Amino acid sequence: MDYRKFLGKVESAVLPYLGGGTVDAPSRRLRVATPVRPGWWRFEVQGRVATAREPAGPEGLDGLPRVRGHVWGSRLVREGAVAEPLELMPEEEPPRLALVSARRWHDGSLLFDGLEFEGEAEDAARRALEEGQSLSSAKGVSAALRAAFGYALLEGASRALAIRFAPAEVRARVLDVAEGGREKAEACLRHLVAEREAHLRARAAREARTQEEREAALAREYAAGLVSEAQRRAAAGGAYPADTMAEAQRRALAGGAYPGGTMSEAQRRALERDAAAGRAHTAQVVAEALRQSARHGRRGTQEDSVERAERALQSAGARLRDVRRLGGNRLEVTYAFMGERFISIVDAHSLQVVDAGVCLAGADSEVTLESLPSVIREAIDTGVLVITRHA
Repeated sequence: MDYRKFLGKVESAVLPYLGGGTVDAPSRRLRVATPVRPGWWRFEVQGRVATAREPAGPEGLDGLPRVRGHVWGSRLVREGAVAEPLELMPEEEPPRLALVSARRWHDGSLLFDGLEFEGEAEDAARRALEEGQSLSSAKGVSAALRAAFGYALLEGASRALAIRFAPAEVRARVLDVAEGGREKAEACLRHLVAEREAHLRARAAREARTQEEREAALAREYAAGLVSEAQRRAAAGGAYPADTMAEAQRRALAGGAYPGGTMSEAQRRALERDAAAGRAHTAQVVAEALRQSARHGRRGTQEDSVERAERALQSAGARLRDVRRLGGNRLEVTYAFMGERFISIVDAHSLQVVDAGVCLAGADSEVTLESLPSVIREAIDTGVLVITRHA
């Protein structure tokens, strides 16, 4: 009897492995049993699991779309000033701004294919870059080469000014940088810093307003006898931690001194209601936690959150790179989208965005992890992307 009828059919496939826990075949995404170094590998595929067996040469590239552009670091800069990661680069690094071709793999990744024949324009651009000149007077330089030159200028200015940038943040201005030279590059980066600082100031102002509104609401409830002084001060960030507040409640109920003076009968009754409600709420939370633990187990719940995050990103055209669990039932999600890496903080259960990692003018909570990539795409296309959390 053929054992494969029970264990599943085993196939062999040569695929480009780019790192992480998955590898993409022409028709599906597979989970990698044991990660290996990036490169072309012969995989043994069983079901949806791929096991790397040995290094191999590239296969299956001839029928794939060809993309031409100019090298900037480990990226290919093509028409529209788009700078995409160029995967599986050769061991010998291509010349700066070299004209290269790549193939678009089935998952959208660009795989290095080879060097293309160059003309005088590439040499002229390299000389201008070495001499710190702009391309304002250069002739016969394509838009893609000008963009690659502009990114290279920004990279040098970034090191000098210690200002990080992502290509998608400066795409709309990179051709101006190529024409204006180093001075224009520095101005572009300083503008980016100003945008980030404005975002931080606006976020701090929103948080301050939220805190003021919370304190005002607590003050109104205290005046109406709905909360105790200790509860109000603790919720507003005062000096009463949970154990001190509990002691204040016990002393007040026993007729002892109460912060702010002797407690009235109305305050005593309100405090008794608060204590009873607090005990009931605590019991409810504990019971729900026990039910969840019994149903799924803590490890299973974490795995479910990661799987849901991966599915949400995949449906939006993004690719999960890493997940880190934070306090307060939150996840820090790192993902790749449109050639960039982003970091967002989301609620682990609902995947509601807590901090998008990009400037959304305070509207972070209005999107989910699944809808966030489309918002990022619009920001990139309109030239207003500002990244506030860098990978």
